[in-house]
Amino acid sequence: MQAEAGAPLTDGGRRRTGVLLAVAAAVLAADQLTKILAVSLLDPGRAVPVLGELVQLRLIRNPGAAFSLATNLTPVLTVVAIAVVLVIVVVGRRVAHRGWAVALGAVLGGALGTLTDRIFRMPGAFRGHVVDFVELPNWPVFNLADTAIVTGAVLVAVLSVRGIPHDARRREVVAS
Repeated sequence: MQAEAGAPLTDGGRRRTGVLLAVAAAVLAADQLTKILAVSLLDPGRAVPVLGELVQLRLIRNPGAAFSLATNLTPVLTVVAIAVVLVIVVVGRRVAHRGWAVALGAVLGGALGTLTDRIFRMPGAFRGHVVDFVELPNWPVFNLADTAIVTGAVLVAVLSVRGIPHDARRREVVAS
């Protein structure tokens, strides 16, 4: 029986929330650490080959969203990132499956990484440019936060297609 509205139903629910938070924290830490290194070690715009032309490091500062879309809407993108974080925090309290915890944790960590850039990087709060530095052929330059968001979204799609519920309450309804 659930003690209070929104509380996890079982200790397993709390563990799943812990997995979600641990994944988010690891993604955020790795994202920010790699961005600090990129900013301190790379010259803006200059390519540094890692695997020939297949993978290169190229420091850019992106005011827009993925693929440099919406470059004039940085404050709106910041609000969207805040909304994503809040939704995942609310949904994550009821996560019932480890796969959902990992997927939502990856998206949360990536969103927090991008949000951190938007709030704390130049040119100023809620207008900050995101640090991107990984370049592949015929693909926009990206960062670890982008990778985590895409990976988490793919996992969400796979879990959804497989019919695995994310919500502990929904799992009980499906089982009965």
